[in-house]
Amino acid sequence: MIEAQPDAANLLPDAEPLRIAALDPEGLAILSAHLQDADIRVGDMAYLPEQRRFALAGARFDWYAAARGGCERCGTGLHFERVTRVRRAGFDQDPDAVLTLLAISYEPTEAPAGTVMLHFDDDGAVRLDVEVLEAVLSDIGPRWNCKSPPDRDGVPRPSPA
Repeated sequence: MIEAQPDAANLLPDAEPLRIAALDPEGLAILSAHLQDADIRVGDMAYLPEQRRFALAGARFDWYAAARGGCERCGTGLHFERVTRVRRAGFDQDPDAVLTLLAISYEPTEAPAGTVMLHFDDDGAVRLDVEVLEAVLSDIGPRWNCKSPPDRDGVPRPSPA
């Protein structure tokens, strides 16, 4: 479940928004690392065939803040260009269902085309057939303190009060 954004009094000051473009597998790996454990509603993913674009919005966990002892999330958007086909599998298509993004990978087919895989918790996946790898991540929303960080090795857990 996406942690609800707090009211305006609990929002954090704006940090420098993150913006990353990925045009090759190495760039996509960096983008994937920043989106690890992002919460995404199924209804916030869309394929726009006329524009050959796949876009999503979610709440990314800020791994830089976690390294400094913080626990923050930020509204973030991601889009892929030159998408020719989208397939979804392994998750409820209810628009209010929430998925946790674990990783994004790329497998080339006939250069420069390839397949982008968005890997979600519980074996959910979205497969994008692309003419060329072109993705952009942009922070688009507020930043807020979250109640608990993702359950990952090396991520400090808050002390019980």
